Amino acid sequence: MTIQKVGVIGCGAMGAGIAQVMLQGGCEVIVCEAEQAFLDKGLQRLHSTFNMLAEKEKISPAQRDDAIQRLSGTTSLKTMKDFDLIIEAVFENLQVKLDVFKNLDSACGRNTIFASNTSSMSITRLAGATSRPDRFVGLHFFNPAPLMPLVEVVKTISTDQSLIDQMAGFIRSIGKTPVIAKDEAGFIVNALTTPFLLDAMRAVSNGMASIQDIDMALKLGMNHPMGPLMLSDLIGLDVLYNGSLNMYEESRDNRYAPPPILKKMVLLNFLGKKNQKGFYDWSDPKKPVPADLRF
Repeated sequence: MTIQKVGVIGCGAMGAGIAQVMLQGGCEVIVCEAEQAFLDKGLQRLHSTFNMLAEKEKISPAQRDDAIQRLSGTTSLKTMKDFDLIIEAVFENLQVKLDVFKNLDSACGRNTIFASNTSSMSITRLAGATSRPDRFVGLHFFNPAPLMPLVEVVKTISTDQSLIDQMAGFIRSIGKTPVIAKDEAGFIVNALTTPFLLDAMRAVSNGMASIQDIDMALKLGMNHPMGPLMLSDLIGLDVLYNGSLNMYEESRDNRYAPPPILKKMVLLNFLGKKNQKGFYDWSDPKKPVPADLRF
């Protein structure tokens, strides 16, 4: 089956980015939001993105018009009943995701493939809410989806191997690079990266060194583009907290247990670059400075 019609559930930053990738890959795309106001905002975001790409001559005006013509929106999951692939990209709340897939399962035909973009939740648990665990995969895009080349294709013990092969081929066809991962906490990237970020937080809170020196040491010592504390701010401290908590609850591996400093910062609304407060003060996004945190 050739994948031509793709539904994206959720049209926030991540969902809109995935929708953009699908549109640029030549697919017909419908985005779904729970409320019309959220849908209008998401569609406006996509229209603005394609207009900007045309203005910057990244795409031609004809390519922009073609992409926008293949885009539509809905507030009803039933609209997607005949689509080839549906990708869930709502926020990381298990019950919300389970409800989405239960409703999709009753609305869609057997041939429709279900996928979740979750970065930390069990694909097996989500697939178990449907009658098609053999046609359910994880498709973990990284933020921002249009720029990041990697997609983790996550399989469970019940995923049909032919579906994994098909998804890997599809990801290549839209210009991304697939890697195949087992459904274990954090898949590949987050499983290996999260303990590194959490250890840096523990180090600074325990007084090993300053925010600036920890980031400088790891940036230059490992030839990374930035240090782990600045990277955590860019990811979002709330995102990291919720993700690491999900991974810890699934695996009971202490490497994923959120350190107290991370929980305290999230409780105090220190979320990182998104609200200008984190391990760094982002009042000037071009020149972030270490925050005055009292460890």
